[in-house]
Amino acid sequence: MRLNIFWLYIVLLYMGSPLMGAAQVQDTSYAKPKISSFIIPTVFIGYGLVSLAGKNPVRDLDLTTKDELQEDHPLFAAHADDYLQFAPAAAVYGLHIAGIKGKHSLADATGLYVLSEAIMGGTVSGLKSWTHRLRPNGSGFNSFPSGHTANAFASAEFLNQEYKDTHPWIGYAGYTVATGTGVLRMYNNKHWLSDVVAGAGFGILSTKISYLLYPKLKQLFLGKGSSNYNLVPSYQQHSLGFSFNGTF
Repeated sequence: MRLNIFWLYIVLLYMGSPLMGAAQVQDTSYAKPKISSFIIPTVFIGYGLVSLAGKNPVRDLDLTTKDELQEDHPLFAAHADDYLQFAPAAAVYGLHIAGIKGKHSLADATGLYVLSEAIMGGTVSGLKSWTHRLRPNGSGFNSFPSGHTANAFASAEFLNQEYKDTHPWIGYAGYTVATGTGVLRMYNNKHWLSDVVAGAGFGILSTKISYLLYPKLKQLFLGKGSSNYNLVPSYQQHSLGFSFNGTF
């Protein structure tokens, strides 16, 4: 079973890594991701959906993975996944504060992340209610897909999109944290393997869709060429804050 978890870690990390994403140009162009970059998250989601179709190899793997994890680690309880899910997104702001600029201004990056979270949150919440899957620990009927994993991978893809052109290794770091979050959800007996894989797919896809929709929404609400603004982190009198400047 340790080998199965190892390969899950490698697959999620590699498939979501910057090498699998489409190249994009800098901020003002808002280049669209290539269609091929949507294949991997779609495959992840499809894998999870297959597990809902009754007895099949995907569902069997869910059950054996859960049984072996609990046999090897019956008392495992770590809550780092509650915090790790936000770490990649927090890194975007930390890097901006440190002077390492991403693809977009902090204001636009915030808009992109909020839109991504809205897409991801609405989708995951709706599916949890619709699928009504029992968690492996029996604590509730809201197991599919894993919300923690979806949030972690949405954040990781956000970090990747912002820095892959200038600092590709940062994207790898984000996906490492996101994959660790998904693995911890299984070790904590909160989710099935297919919940985690599907959650990763929904998270990545939500952020990719956000990067497609955001420039259109910005243009719709602000008008073409009608805005020039920036959100700049500042530190004054031992207090961290943000300064906003621009014209509309």
